[in-house]
Amino acid sequence: MNPVEVTARTIEEAIEIGLKQLGVERNEVEIEVVSKGKAGILGFGTEPCRVRVSLLTDQPKLITVAKEVADELISRMNLDLITYARSLPSDSTEAPNLDIEGDDSGLLIGRRGETLRTFQFMMNYILSHRVGDRVLVTVDVEQYRERRAQTIIERAKGLAERVSNSGRAMSLEPMSPAERRIVHMALANNPRVVTQSSGEGDQRRLTIHPNRS
Repeated sequence: MNPVEVTARTIEEAIEIGLKQLGVERNEVEIEVVSKGKAGILGFGTEPCRVRVSLLTDQPKLITVAKEVADELISRMNLDLITYARSLPSDSTEAPNLDIEGDDSGLLIGRRGETLRTFQFMMNYILSHRVGDRVLVTVDVEQYRERRAQTIIERAKGLAERVSNSGRAMSLEPMSPAERRIVHMALANNPRVVTQSSGEGDQRRLTIHPNRS
């Protein structure tokens, strides 16, 4: 019975059916959306939503509590969102991950991910108090972080090309420490340019300089 794969008209309905089949509560499972379904036209081509529901027996208790905290915050924010635990191998050294999807995804992401960063900070602050230790669980919404990282890498490489051709330094927009780290890593093996951080607080940014050494 573990895991179970369920189809229904909506993702939420499929999840509820899966929970009933396993006889557990939502915070005891990992939920993977296999297919979001298809509405079809005039009743033709309609496809149901499909989800896979698995017990969290192989995951640390931390991710279970993290899901509870995230769901509480989302409820207080009155947002229409669903939280999923992203499973990791038992020997993984990565931080546990939560994926969030739903109609209000854009509201949780905010401008350039600012709301999402605040949400993650608040969740980890509450989570650390509940488990009695400093912890870090990363949160992504509709794969925003992955898409944002790819956009940053492409922009950084494009600017690096312009810098190396023109010989003039160019700056990117202010970024978070994690995003600046993405740029550093993306250009670390480019011998024609070097990167340097400048500014304070929210206005800290990276400048790409031609490598004159």
